[in-house]
Amino acid sequence: MTDPNARPDFSHNDFYHRYLLRQVPRQCDRALDIGCGTGLFARRLAQRAQTVEAIDRAPEVIDQARALSHDTPNVHYAEADVADYDLGTARYDFISGIASIHHMPFAETITKLRDALAPGGVLAILGLCRYATRADYLPDLVAAPANLAAKAAVRAKARLGSRAAGSGPAPSMDAQMTLPEIRTEAVRLLPGAVIRRRLFWRYSLIYRQRSSSTR
Repeated sequence: MTDPNARPDFSHNDFYHRYLLRQVPRQCDRALDIGCGTGLFARRLAQRAQTVEAIDRAPEVIDQARALSHDTPNVHYAEADVADYDLGTARYDFISGIASIHHMPFAETITKLRDALAPGGVLAILGLCRYATRADYLPDLVAAPANLAAKAAVRAKARLGSRAAGSGPAPSMDAQMTLPEIRTEAVRLLPGAVIRRRLFWRYSLIYRQRSSSTR
């Protein structure tokens, strides 16, 4: 039987799913995944949240996500752009965005997501940034052999019969903001956010919402 939570190939995004899931609050009634693709992370998130809303503006991937999620009734998919989607205020205990924020206006999107967090809620971003200096490429020297090794291991497993649909190919690196620019905006909009450069051409941003009086 095909496992909808497996992939036939190594994905830089999927590699960080476990890390992102560790950021989910212990009591998570309502979660949101933006740019959900075919729903792999949303299905995994549904094991830790009572209800998951998953949105993507591409109708074909939403159709595929729904087809893969018959056994996960607490995930609700919507074809939508986050800019037009009604997030409300203080609604979500957890919001994730995996390789999607760089396709959106950063400040406007981050502000909207922040305001949609319930007190104590967590915003977890796995993003891409623009390279501007030679130093930006240095972590890739480590990532390149690790990437090849991971791909070989996953493909070997697939040959043994573990093929299945996943979250789709990693996006091209068309980010507009550098990591220092992202840090500057985060200091202004998300005080206390923790941003780290990651292997496989990614960064993580983790922010926990405070009460409105201390924001």
